[in-house]
Amino acid sequence: MTASLYSTLAELPAFALIARDADTVELLTGDVVDVEMLADIPLTDAAGAPREVLAMVPFRQVRERGFECHDDDAPLRCLIVDAHTALPRADVLTQLPGDPIALTDAGFDIADDDYAAIVRRVIAEEIGRGEGANFVIRRDFTAGVDADPRLAALTWFRALLEHERGAYWTFAIVTPGHIAVGASPEAHVSARGGVVTMNPISGTFRHPAGGATAATLSDFLASTKETEELFMVVDEELKMMSAVCSDGGRITGPHLKEMSRLTHTEYVLRGRSRLDPRDILRETMFAPTVTGSPMQNACTVITRHETSPRGYYSGVAALFTPRSESDATEAGPTHDLDAPILIRTAYLQGGRLRVPVGATLVRHSDPDGEVGETHGKAAGVLGAIGAIPRDVPAVTAATPDSDPDAPAPTPRPLAEDPQIAELLASRNARLAEFWLNPQGTEAPARPFTGRSALVVDAEDRFTTMLAHQLRHLGLDVTIMAWSEVSGADIDAADLVVAGPGPGDPRDPDSPRLGRMREVVRGRLAAGRPLLAVCLSHQILADAFGIDLAPLDSPHQGLQRTVDVFGEPASIGFYNTFTARVTPGTARVAGAEIAADAASGDVYALRGDGFASVQGHLESILSRDGMRTLERLVAQALA
Repeated sequence: MTASLYSTLAELPAFALIARDADTVELLTGDVVDVEMLADIPLTDAAGAPREVLAMVPFRQVRERGFECHDDDAPLRCLIVDAHTALPRADVLTQLPGDPIALTDAGFDIADDDYAAIVRRVIAEEIGRGEGANFVIRRDFTAGVDADPRLAALTWFRALLEHERGAYWTFAIVTPGHIAVGASPEAHVSARGGVVTMNPISGTFRHPAGGATAATLSDFLASTKETEELFMVVDEELKMMSAVCSDGGRITGPHLKEMSRLTHTEYVLRGRSRLDPRDILRETMFAPTVTGSPMQNACTVITRHETSPRGYYSGVAALFTPRSESDATEAGPTHDLDAPILIRTAYLQGGRLRVPVGATLVRHSDPDGEVGETHGKAAGVLGAIGAIPRDVPAVTAATPDSDPDAPAPTPRPLAEDPQIAELLASRNARLAEFWLNPQGTEAPARPFTGRSALVVDAEDRFTTMLAHQLRHLGLDVTIMAWSEVSGADIDAADLVVAGPGPGDPRDPDSPRLGRMREVVRGRLAAGRPLLAVCLSHQILADAFGIDLAPLDSPHQGLQRTVDVFGEPASIGFYNTFTARVTPGTARVAGAEIAADAASGDVYALRGDGFASVQGHLESILSRDGMRTLERLVAQALA
């Protein structure tokens, strides 16, 4: 490009700059089209020829899945790419403006004390009432910007290229009325050559003054709260993988995502799918790392506790690229997909800068700590774009005898430290081998081949993982929502699996819980095979007259080894309520009980034609999940 890049871009109505490697910046130009639904993203032209599209997907698209949100009419904006040019990164840096952009009237829209109060309410009123395992509640750092919007966008993009490291995408997307500039660490979902990849990142280590060291990072990696936070989001994304991938998905990791001011922990999930990439995107809206789990109820909780719409925060930038001519001859998708989450991003609209940030709230959350996490995330963006003073220490410090005039050494990744590598690897000892191993179609034993199973979904997509495991046991599985399943559907199934879900099982006013009671009690009365999981286990226990009660401390993302009818099993629990008997009670009329010897909390029930379990045998936290699931299914089908 002979003219100044800045001068050229100043004349374009819309463009995107994307850095996905260390050497290149991609320039995408074309026309902008706004569409209503993901299915409307125009991947072909009028003649049917495939074309490249960059789509900005706002959070409001969760309405396509029937989920709640504050609707702000943020457009599903598509840049129809007519030119895609690779530019040398070094040249781009020399041709973009670099003078700092002044901000005015800067600060958070929610005061620290008010945000801490929100954290307390979510822990007490949402997690404490069984509405879910974790929730992400955001606040916005806002400021006035008097500079020309394009000048600001390109200045910030250059600053990110110079000062941020470890990002998955560094980008500036400029369209009429909407500008987004960011360095997203997290690839939400990609689909290339039939392989779907998701990259859940959770746990945030803010680098201390003087820089991150193996010692300070070790303390973070040893944190129970941070470890369980990552496990919970992996579980949530495996639900999505199991919905879109025929082989369910396999996890690898954990790894470190090291950035200039923050370090995160992450896993990578991979599976195979032949779905249209727009369908993959719809089924994976949106990442639990920026919403919570279970997903549907997380959106409801966000609507209750966030007072304003999210815009594009926690949505995705989705690049749909036509597959090569050799790949296009194969049956299947015509496009590959690359979609990072829109976080660590600054938005500029109407002369105002907005940097949304959120903290993941779990049962162990400290309100003041979560306030600090939002400050750290906002500072990471603002410091990188030069909006606040940069103070990015190296990971390793120079020795006292080093030449002060010598170039600073390239920091060694902390992940290469033997102590850190050992701490990371040790996390997998807690996880189920089923999800760590390749998920092929072959299984060593399929004891229930020829039988059918109907899984009734009570608004927790753990059912997709459960269905995948049941298929490995030989069952022909169908999943149906509680609101859609009919009596005829239930009667036709050899095995009915009543699934988990959020909420208080004692709630008399919930249509969802009322329907799940009908499913469980009706199947029990018919004497037909039934397996009840978590919420449905509690409903089954209630049918036998067993008391239900809230736990003193929610078991959201908790791993315990419990006795399941004479066999110890390491199982993951996501429950706020429990069925409870007098300690030592082993049976009620019609049901055998496996319960905690001290508390009387009921872990499982079994009897003629039925079985139930409080834990989630499908969770990555259930090391003995498959073995226990096979035992309970055999009991129900016997």
